[in-house]
Amino acid sequence: MEYQHDVEINGEDKYLNICKHNGLCKKEKDSKDDTDSNKLSHIEKAYTTILSELGEDVDREGLLRTPLRAAKAMQFFTKGYKETIQDILNDAIFDENHDEMVIVKDIDLFSLCEHHLVPFFGKAHIAYLPNKKVVGLSKLARIVEIYSRRLQVQERLTKQIASAISEALEPAGVAVVIEAAHMCMVMRGVQKINASTVTSVMLGTFQDNPTTRKEFLDLTIRK
Repeated sequence: MEYQHDVEINGEDKYLNICKHNGLCKKEKDSKDDTDSNKLSHIEKAYTTILSELGEDVDREGLLRTPLRAAKAMQFFTKGYKETIQDILNDAIFDENHDEMVIVKDIDLFSLCEHHLVPFFGKAHIAYLPNKKVVGLSKLARIVEIYSRRLQVQERLTKQIASAISEALEPAGVAVVIEAAHMCMVMRGVQKINASTVTSVMLGTFQDNPTTRKEFLDLTIRK
């Protein structure tokens, strides 16, 4: 009976601890929601100011909700700041005796140039040489999404994707190529509508072995 009594007490303690934990979680969630709401409100007011300074009538029908819509859109465009590699790769790395090249190409990406806050978009091509570990293929696209949904320059974006894969998988090599069109070159400035930018990062075997690098480029880059 004493043992049963201890179990009941321990069970009650465990229940109370769960309730306490859930209560803290709810408070943290409520606090986060309040913070997000405040941020959205501040961004909305900023867009209202921008439209007004551009000479627009922010009270006309077509613009009544534009600042709020633009604020929500900007939060979506930059949602990568709230995401981490650890979150998306959790339970998605597997032990596998495979050492041949793995390629995922033509991954759509959309980002914002940090210099003018206008879009650049294109395709990412990723390859890695497993070192007894492989990752769920969709996770490579998710890594692209995390870093592209931030204010970026293409050179840094390419390096961040390659470094994240290298650190998570510790493969024999990683290769990333991005081909993109930049609206800051199309809609303004030099206005060259057919210009595209290609950046690459080669790590490990892809950097050291020209044959491996050529195989990757031959399989991914359009002629």
